[in-house]
Amino acid sequence: MTAFATLQLPIERTVVAPDGSDVRVLLALKGGSMAHFSLAAGQTAAAVTHRTVEEVWYVLEGSGQMWRSSPDCAEETVTLLPGLCLTIPLGTHFQFRAAADQPLAAVCVTMPPWPADPGADEAIPVQGPWTASGV
Repeated sequence: MTAFATLQLPIERTVVAPDGSDVRVLLALKGGSMAHFSLAAGQTAAAVTHRTVEEVWYVLEGSGQMWRSSPDCAEETVTLLPGLCLTIPLGTHFQFRAAADQPLAAVCVTMPPWPADPGADEAIPVQGPWTASGV
């Protein structure tokens, strides 16, 4: 049986994601893990695709845009606003950016959990529509 876990959102970032966003790692169970992502105002994450995980995002604050492109050539860019929930199915190429005047924050559930091995190369760089900010 899995023990209960409780965690307050860390004040400082835990890691920098492969896309360049700040990550505060939250909790995980066998089926998935959760993290808090943030980008400073005007920043753009690097475009990536995932090797083994898919994600569900929920925007908490700020605004921005998310570009997604699927293997079957479906492509869209959506406006990120608080309360918006979106999916990133396995194999999707994606990139996100914060609006020029405000930071962006979201929580994300990753299924299965994000690999514990930092050398797993889970995030694979891809070509996106925007130039990444210093990643």
